[in-house]
Amino acid sequence: MPEDSPAQPKRSALDRFLAGISESIFFGRLGVADIQLVDYISDMLLRFVRMDGIHRVRRSTGQPATEVYQMLLEGQQRIGLARREVHRHIGDFTLFWSGVYPESLRSPHNRNSVDAVLDYCRQGKQSYRIAAEIEGGEGRPSSELLERLSDQFDLCAYGLREVRRAWEERDGEDPHDRRLLTS
Repeated sequence: MPEDSPAQPKRSALDRFLAGISESIFFGRLGVADIQLVDYISDMLLRFVRMDGIHRVRRSTGQPATEVYQMLLEGQQRIGLARREVHRHIGDFTLFWSGVYPESLRSPHNRNSVDAVLDYCRQGKQSYRIAAEIEGGEGRPSSELLERLSDQFDLCAYGLREVRRAWEERDGEDPHDRRLLTS
């Protein structure tokens, strides 16, 4: 079926760019042949382009939970699908930051945060595992996929570092040759 057929919604240039670069890195360079996993990662990147995607979990005051520690507290207070979604988000959040921007986890301004004592990789693996234990229902990532994200967290984080490196290399190209981003 053609990519932009009526049965499939039209994808944005950014969506196509992130999917293409993720597929290239994970399939081509890393040999990860798990289509669901790679699609999930490129979708996560697209969701996290927007700040409201990064700070989706809200505290009881209505303010966004901006630190993993705050998100963990919220996850403990929720049950069922709400608990699953908070822990899935914690997994995504920790994977995103430890993969795409690992240097930010070691930055001086981060030392005053409660998160400074957390091991993002360990916490991400644990959160994906907790989310996988709660059945998600239709239209949500399967428990099996969340389990694979937990098991392959380190590989996914490495792949995301390679995705970042590839888009930074692309930034060095001729800015007039950006057909992918302008179509």
